[in-house]
Amino acid sequence: MNAVVQLAGETDFDGWRAAARDLRGRGVAPETVHWTAGPDLFTPAPARCAAASPGRFSVPRGFLELASAAICHRSTDRFALLYRLLWRLEREPGLMALVTDPDVAEARDMANAVSRAAHKMKAFVRFRLLTDVEPETYVAWFEPAHHVVRRTAPFFRDRFANMRFSILTPDACVHWDGAEVIFGPGASPADAPAGDSLEDHWRVYYASIFNPARLKVRAMQSEMPKRYWRNLPEASLIPGLIEQANERTAAMVAAEPAVAKKRAPKVAAAQESPEPAPAGSLAQIAADIQSCRRCDLWRDTTQAVPGEGPNAASIMLVGEQPGDMDDLAGRPFVGPAGQMLDRALLEAGVARDRLYVTNAVKHFKHEPRGKRRLHKTPVAGEVSACRWWLDQERARVAPKVVVALGATAALALLGRAVPILASRGRPFELADGAACLVTMHPSFLLRLPDEPAKAEAFGRLVDDLRQAAQLAMGAGTPARQEN
Repeated sequence: MNAVVQLAGETDFDGWRAAARDLRGRGVAPETVHWTAGPDLFTPAPARCAAASPGRFSVPRGFLELASAAICHRSTDRFALLYRLLWRLEREPGLMALVTDPDVAEARDMANAVSRAAHKMKAFVRFRLLTDVEPETYVAWFEPAHHVVRRTAPFFRDRFANMRFSILTPDACVHWDGAEVIFGPGASPADAPAGDSLEDHWRVYYASIFNPARLKVRAMQSEMPKRYWRNLPEASLIPGLIEQANERTAAMVAAEPAVAKKRAPKVAAAQESPEPAPAGSLAQIAADIQSCRRCDLWRDTTQAVPGEGPNAASIMLVGEQPGDMDDLAGRPFVGPAGQMLDRALLEAGVARDRLYVTNAVKHFKHEPRGKRRLHKTPVAGEVSACRWWLDQERARVAPKVVVALGATAALALLGRAVPILASRGRPFELADGAACLVTMHPSFLLRLPDEPAKAEAFGRLVDDLRQAAQLAMGAGTPARQEN
């Protein structure tokens, strides 16, 4: 007699596991079992075979991990395949190590496909703000390749813990109200908003970071398949950016290299202004920094780069030192690291124009390499010499929260080296009462070659910036005293 097993849903791993354990224990062969998922009025109740009572048995942990992933695949044969593997493990205990076995290979392929689908969902979900809805709520529409909504829900809950959101898919929907994750039935694209005002900013950002000289169309289409483009606001720009890539690359090659000048004209003009800045103001501090000779870094730079931002910002971001583009522009965080920081601030919901942004060291330390200037990390003596200016900026701005972006900034603020990853999320209390949060520098993300690792690090940076905003508003955990 054939057995029919009806599971509660397409990803009912617990139900499959319980049924498979029962069936194998009673000696029900795989070819006699029919598996279905979801309610079906025309499917008879599960049959039971007249066999011996189930005995106890164990399986390799790797099998359970593989099965919990593969069961999220869209293949209708996945339940039968996994039970067939379970059945064979009784007589072939080393089966899972045989990667050339057809059943093992197929299950691994399913699990890998599910893992890729989960990664794509994390990368390509785009939230849109609902209009005229209180409290503020965001909704995203996504069409995953496999049943990965439940697997990825914890990622979005943790990443956007302070944001009410819903992710709608044809299979199932997930809703987060700030306290509980709720799953519901599938939806249609018409249930999600078509766009919001932030998407224009995102398109501008995407176009600004698109590097035509490094374009590899096949690799880009592999990482960002066209099936996801219709839900990505930046996708409308991609055909044009690809078409213009060769022309833009040729223009970049033909352009004159940017060569640093010994004195930036606008800095010299500011110093010769007939209206001196008020004593003790940020403008006066910025002017004084230009004539700093507390260490030798000034000799080979275009100019010093003071901080910028409101006079009474509640949050101060402190980086390591200016980069090449910062040195030329005379402003902090305008290069690639600054673009990465802007992106993280945007996702964290923190407006940059409300922050005071500066560096622990005000001159660009570098090593000439042909026409290029390669970054060099400041030594402790240079950090200590420049702390005079950082302390003056902090005294004038009086921020409630200071964020140390990287190890050099942490050294300047805390007076000692601290491990960045181990120190994240635990505020230190500075001598003036401000809370100091330690996180990675945006340039660290730019150096990560692995996209999943870069996405994970970016999420941590966003979380830390969001925590800084909460502390500035009086929320969060008390700071630890730092002498």
